[in-house]
Amino acid sequence: MSTWDDGSRPETPKIGVLGWVRVAVRGGLLAVLLIVCFPILLLVRVPESLLFGLRRPITPWITQFVCISALYIMNLTRSVSGVAAENAGAFVANHSSWLDIFVLNASKRIYFVSKAEVSAWPGIGWLARGTGTLFINRDRREAKAQQKMFEDRLHAGHGLMFFPEGTSTDGRRVLPFKTTLFAAFLTNELKAELRLQPISIRYHAPVGQDPRFYGWWGDMDFGAGLIKVLAASPQGSVEVIYHPPIDAADFDNRKNLAAACELAVRTGFNEVAQSDL
Repeated sequence: MSTWDDGSRPETPKIGVLGWVRVAVRGGLLAVLLIVCFPILLLVRVPESLLFGLRRPITPWITQFVCISALYIMNLTRSVSGVAAENAGAFVANHSSWLDIFVLNASKRIYFVSKAEVSAWPGIGWLARGTGTLFINRDRREAKAQQKMFEDRLHAGHGLMFFPEGTSTDGRRVLPFKTTLFAAFLTNELKAELRLQPISIRYHAPVGQDPRFYGWWGDMDFGAGLIKVLAASPQGSVEVIYHPPIDAADFDNRKNLAAACELAVRTGFNEVAQSDL
């Protein structure tokens, strides 16, 4: 599994009595939210699948509601600039945290493309499978089958969300984009019709906390990160920037397409960083 790690770690904030109360209250509300909404999603998916096949006109609204509600429960403020394109088939963004899943789904009804091992992660894998995440192996022998999955999902109207960095970071940088998956957008079946929308995500740590507060990288434990976020008060914020869509047909190879997407994401990310200075 590919991970980024510079060897450093932020200090773990001390959690006082009120912090643990917030963990209990917010964690309990999140649990209730998932316990109620996830079974509803699975139940609705049965007739939805029979009536609409791969198309999912109903269940993405449930996922979006859960993500918006989760951010509200955590008290994480989300600001959005730019417009999420309705006619974009694919979206690409930098990846800082497990929170990206909530932040991006709250802003736009999408389906994530994830490495196959995530499907086996306790809890997260179960939720990802239920919400329609597309799992892929980084194996050239499976490239043709995966290409067919992309085409089927895109033709069904799914907006597919990619993290081209291939891993999450400390939230203070954008890593070079891996170009392999961009080849899938330049096939004869997709190139003429596909548009990609770059997205920049930038987290702002709570006042007085390490700037890397929301980052999740290397071997960092998910449970500890979740508790830290649930306990935080005041909470921080996150900015989501939608850049103008890019037509795949304007590019003759995957490297140039990846470079154009990376430039847009990196530029937006750095502009937000400059505003912090």
